[in-house]
Amino acid sequence: MTVAGVVQQQDNGLFDCDGAQVRAQHRHLATVVRLRGEIGAANVHRLRAHLQRFTRDESPVILDLTGVDVFAAVGVSLLSAFDGDCRGAGVEWTLVATPAVAEAVRGSAVAGAAQAASVPDALRARADAVARLRRLVTPLVRRPA
Repeated sequence: MTVAGVVQQQDNGLFDCDGAQVRAQHRHLATVVRLRGEIGAANVHRLRAHLQRFTRDESPVILDLTGVDVFAAVGVSLLSAFDGDCRGAGVEWTLVATPAVAEAVRGSAVAGAAQAASVPDALRARADAVARLRRLVTPLVRRPA
């Protein structure tokens, strides 16, 4: 049950934000945050406040918008604010979006953010980045005796 103007958490970890639902799953490589429903003027401020909590951790974030049905113009400002929050906190993030959402962000400040076609693709890209970093660091750690 949702009270108007209140973000409410249900027992299953789902946050209901006036027409949009947010669920986060912490994985080894990143925190996957899934948004479903509508992103519009009625809920954008509450969504922003809720998304900010995922920038407090150093874990990379995969923001999955493939379940978003309505992405109003304020959705781009939401993503832009999230991008700024992530940059400010030093948190890497990847956008997984429908073609319609990807088109909406094209040409915006968010267009430069990492994007992936699916959550598995985003997780694979994170794993590849970690593997590359390990290959770079390993020779520095191994010193001859």
